[in-house]
Amino acid sequence: MAAVGLGQAARTTPAGTLPANMVPHPREELFTVLVVDDHPLLREAISSRLLQMGAGTVHEAASMAEAKARALATGPCDLAVLDLGLPDGTGVDLVTELRSQGWPRIVVLASSDDPYAVRAAFQAGAQAYLLKSASPTVVTDGVRRVLDGGVYADPNVAPVLAAGTRVPGTDNTPRELSAREIEVLQLVADGRSNKEIGETLNLSALTVKSHLSRIGRKLGTGDRAQMVALAMRAGVIR
Repeated sequence: MAAVGLGQAARTTPAGTLPANMVPHPREELFTVLVVDDHPLLREAISSRLLQMGAGTVHEAASMAEAKARALATGPCDLAVLDLGLPDGTGVDLVTELRSQGWPRIVVLASSDDPYAVRAAFQAGAQAYLLKSASPTVVTDGVRRVLDGGVYADPNVAPVLAAGTRVPGTDNTPRELSAREIEVLQLVADGRSNKEIGETLNLSALTVKSHLSRIGRKLGTGDRAQMVALAMRAGVIR
């Protein structure tokens, strides 16, 4: 299976040829992906994993320049998975650029757990931050969470993200959350939209929005990823 760079064909796989235990969830079937990493072997491993998860096409790039050219050529894919340490620039800038171009889902897969890098990635618009040292299961779970519309922080960086959300003069702990608010926040962590949360809990979308607003006020952040990270850190959600 050849690596995919500019001018090369993308990796593809017919959904019907997957082994029975790898048949993708319907919401994941035949999604398109851009993988950006300057290490060919790691890029190939990530691409192979995504194909097993149901990706129909996986484009690859080894640098910022290649990623920008690929993005221009293909338009927004369903998902981008990228490293932060690229040879010709920072992946945070690439996250910002892809989001400005309408890319809906971006996963950072990096070797660094530096607090600044973690917070900067989410602030730039990433929906997940995963570590290259994580197990394949953790990486797969994180990608699936994002494909389902949710957010995800590697368990080893969630405390870092939470620490970055502290507001002077506030407690910033989830212990004041009500049982209903914890239910709502768990569903956010599971990747559910406000509509899906309402349907699950038999609440209106407006009520769900109100719960999220109160949660945000209690935790000192309105960012869904940061709310989830704080709650995970405190152990009130899984």
